[in-house]
Amino acid sequence: MESDLDVTYATIMQEIVATGVAPHYAELAPRLGISPNEALNRIESILAITPGWMHPGTDYIASFPPFNNQPTAYRITVRGEQRWFAQCGFEALACSWMFPGEIVDINAPCLLGDDSLHLKMKDGELVLVDPETIVGYTRSRLGMEEPDQPFR
Repeated sequence: MESDLDVTYATIMQEIVATGVAPHYAELAPRLGISPNEALNRIESILAITPGWMHPGTDYIASFPPFNNQPTAYRITVRGEQRWFAQCGFEALACSWMFPGEIVDINAPCLLGDDSLHLKMKDGELVLVDPETIVGYTRSRLGMEEPDQPFR
C-alpha cells in the first residue's frame, strides 16, 4: 500500500512530466482530496528527504529532482517540446527515466566556455553524445555545503 507521501510525490511528478511545471500546493490539494495546508505539509516532508527545495521565502516548489521548476541551463526536450529543466547536469541524465520509450534531448552550455553540450537518451541509455567526450563538473563540496544551497 502506498503511503500518503508516495501518492503526493507521484502526483507532483506526473504533473511535472505532463506540463513541465510543478503544481502549487493549492492546486495539488484538490487532486489529492486534502486541505491546502496538508498538501503544503506533505510537500515540505518530501523535500526534507530529497535534494529538492522551495524557492526561498515562498511556498513554490523550486526544484523537484530530477527536474527544476525554475529555468536552468539544463534544457530537456521531449517530442520536440522544450518545457522541462533539469536540476543540474547530473540530474539531467535521470530525466530520461521519466519518459519511458521516448528520446530525451539534453542541451546545456559547457561550464568551461567551450561548445554547448548535447545528449540524447532513451530509457537511460545514451543515444548521442556531442561532443564525444563530456566531463561532469560540480562546484558543490559534497557534504560541506551551506544549508539550503541548490546544486550547481
